[in-house]
Amino acid sequence: MAVREPLIRVIAMPADTNPSGDIFGGWLLSQMDLAAGNLAHRLAKGRCVTVAVDAMAFLAPVHVGDEVSVYADLLSMGRTSMKITVEAERRTRYQTDTARVTTAVFTFVAIDEDRKPRPIQQGDEG
Repeated sequence: MAVREPLIRVIAMPADTNPSGDIFGGWLLSQMDLAAGNLAHRLAKGRCVTVAVDAMAFLAPVHVGDEVSVYADLLSMGRTSMKITVEAERRTRYQTDTARVTTAVFTFVAIDEDRKPRPIQQGDEG
């Protein structure tokens, strides 16, 4: 069985918190968007934009000092767009076990130099 590699791995820092000391959901969402965008760009072989985020669910909190790993996988691909499922996991700095903290489905559209949708080259998704 292959080891799954995260597209992003980052430490949650105090600057990523709200006044109560909790990690902002928006910070976590932005990390997920970066990871999904990385995969979308690779698959489309060019510029892509996020057009939707569906089915976001926060399952557990992220705390300052937690290591957050973000994984992304292609769910489906159309002529100009793709859906990417994204999962984020956290690991406290003193343990090896991870816990899933959120999942979402991101939709990206490949765009050209004029920022208009362009076809995604099919058949070479690697």
